[in-house]
Amino acid sequence: MNLNFTLKAVTAGVCALSFHAAHADVTIGFSGPLSGPVAAVGQDQYDGFMLGIEQLGSKLGGQNVKVLREDDQLKPELGNQIARKFIDRDKVDAIVGLGFSNVLMASLPRIVESGTVAIATNAGPSPLAGKGCLPNVFSTAWQNDGPAEAMGKFAQDSGYKRVYLMAPNYQAGKDYIAGFKRFYKGEVVDEVYTQVNQPDYSAEIAQLQAAGPDAVFVFYPGGMGVNFVKQFSQAGLSKKLPMMSAFTVDGTTMPALGDAAVGAISGAMWDVALKTPGNAEFVAAFSKKYGRAPSHYAAVGYDTANLLNIAVGKVKGNTTDKAAFAAAVKAAGGELKSVRGPFKFNANNMPVQNYYAFQVAKEGAQVVVKQLGTPLPAHQDAYVSQCKSR
Repeated sequence: MNLNFTLKAVTAGVCALSFHAAHADVTIGFSGPLSGPVAAVGQDQYDGFMLGIEQLGSKLGGQNVKVLREDDQLKPELGNQIARKFIDRDKVDAIVGLGFSNVLMASLPRIVESGTVAIATNAGPSPLAGKGCLPNVFSTAWQNDGPAEAMGKFAQDSGYKRVYLMAPNYQAGKDYIAGFKRFYKGEVVDEVYTQVNQPDYSAEIAQLQAAGPDAVFVFYPGGMGVNFVKQFSQAGLSKKLPMMSAFTVDGTTMPALGDAAVGAISGAMWDVALKTPGNAEFVAAFSKKYGRAPSHYAAVGYDTANLLNIAVGKVKGNTTDKAAFAAAVKAAGGELKSVRGPFKFNANNMPVQNYYAFQVAKEGAQVVVKQLGTPLPAHQDAYVSQCKSR
């Protein structure tokens, strides 16, 4: 594939949003998967971010803002090309989004070299949380292991003796499985890794059924989650085998899943069901603007806009000193009024936050989400001690 041609094609479709006739004082580059099976994941991040910008009067820290948007197509090599374009041609002040963990990791070389502030809104790979931590790279989402750790703790507390594990074969999939096992002390019946964007799981579901576990834990975001959960339900397993997940049954997949999602238990740092300050207002504003309920991806995008607003204000709009701007982003984490509840950045620039357990239930004709508890309050990741002090 000719990457230059691909990037030109993507660039031709870039959405550059400027909210004032005057030139933008701050330029943000957003990249994420905006096409293909996981397009909803990237779109929700972008829409949540843009809602936050709009509510801030189309400014960040009092400065006019322009947002450039690119589709990484879930391709690491394209994500790297986009990061270089944002930095070298567009001269962005910060990059937001950065796709899935494999795309984020591929995008790092130029980000590290340039010192440009980069804020992941859907990834927190373990290498970046530990020895590979960077002063200018943040995650406002989660360290990958976190939601799975919450489900591991939930499974342990629920008394499940034998659990079957499944995830796509890439960095985040491995992180999520590792996270679950860190808090679950029972028997892992099997640990199965499938292809990224695999559409058919019938063979794996047959193997799962034959293994006879007490419960299953899966990590399948976006379209992968829709396919897996529907096939799991069609196999008759949803009513007799507890299914725990992370980012498999959520705001992006539930409209397509409907009743197939009922009974599923999820670990996450946010949901529409949360009774946190400002959350009901965010859900109402997002639903009114976009005609759909937000997901946790949208909540992270929204929080990120508000985080940048604080950070740009701290440097009084002077984002040219990249080290000072990165320090301002770090400090802003402690001031952010997140819709998810308590939030701050740890020493490795990963979130310290609550991880909740939610379950999908049926109330009359409606499919709803209910909070079951908070398995891991104010949780910090397992890798922070490996990060040198920043």
